[in-house]
Amino acid sequence: MPASGGIATKPKYSFLDDYSEGAHPDLLRALVASNDTQEAGYGRDTYSQDARELIRQQVGCPEAGVFFVPSGTSANAISIASCLRPHEAVIAASSGHIVTRETGAIEAGGHKIISVVPQNGKLTPASITKAIDDNWHFPHMAKPRLVYISNATEVGTIYTKAELTALKQLCEMNGLLLFIDGARMGAAMTSKKNDMTLNDVLQLSDIFWIGGTKNGALLGEAVVVKDPKHAEDFEFFVKQQGSLLAKGRIMGTQFTELFREGLFFNLARTANEAALALSSAILQGGYELLAETETNQVFAILPLELANFLQQSFNFYIWEKFDQDRVVVRLLTTWATQPAQLEKFSRIVVTWGTAAAEV
Repeated sequence: MPASGGIATKPKYSFLDDYSEGAHPDLLRALVASNDTQEAGYGRDTYSQDARELIRQQVGCPEAGVFFVPSGTSANAISIASCLRPHEAVIAASSGHIVTRETGAIEAGGHKIISVVPQNGKLTPASITKAIDDNWHFPHMAKPRLVYISNATEVGTIYTKAELTALKQLCEMNGLLLFIDGARMGAAMTSKKNDMTLNDVLQLSDIFWIGGTKNGALLGEAVVVKDPKHAEDFEFFVKQQGSLLAKGRIMGTQFTELFREGLFFNLARTANEAALALSSAILQGGYELLAETETNQVFAILPLELANFLQQSFNFYIWEKFDQDRVVVRLLTTWATQPAQLEKFSRIVVTWGTAAAEV
């Protein structure tokens, strides 16, 4: 019996996010194995140095600066602050994480966000051009200087190489920097629709980061700064924002394990495959997807009654109301999503859809 004296309830399986589990066992073993060694602090440890070299090999740039920070919000806030002067602004999709989910962290750092409407979660050259054209009255308006995108996007879609090339070319023509939020970079790189490598991402951006938290790590993101001159002072921004951890070895050890033999990509691929299984069941049940499932995020349009029934056994977000009788739900899968839970969810959706069709 619970301490309150109430009736115990069976815990629900979670599709709320992709960081509900702890860390992949290989990372935990690496942390335990390294635990008794003495190491330098603040990212000067041997594990962080090894991780930097492995990431530099992956991105194909020996001169790139690689910096470990504990969270996605810190990665975004620190990266943007390092790029901009006080009067300069960020162009971002209105659905972007820095707009909707970071409590005004960018604005708190003194930088305006210019929001534009995305297409399928993505920015386009036309939307960026409009933002530039609408913010011209200097010095009375903040000056656009950086374009923020995420790959994968907030609706799980990814940028193709052609799309990213077009954005980069437009940015260069207009003196803008291109920054990529890579919280789900692993999912993007292992998507069946992906046609890029991490070297392509490096070449087609100015600064980006690789997410560990949402791909098997306890915590940690790796910010990659292409320009060595920009990288020289980046660590000062990390320190000022309280993100230069004394025990930086915790992140270095994990990223070394993630990139040593391809585990980073294997975990992301597993999460993507689980999401495809969910979306397949949703379509089999006769329901629609808000966006095609390209990574580990599934956005499905379901009857409200079905969504409520599913929530008796599963946790997930009802993202928004679609119409009078239907809602959009968001389902997130991970490297550790249990096949039995996928089957249970799928069975309910398919049989519910079949019963509805018979009626």
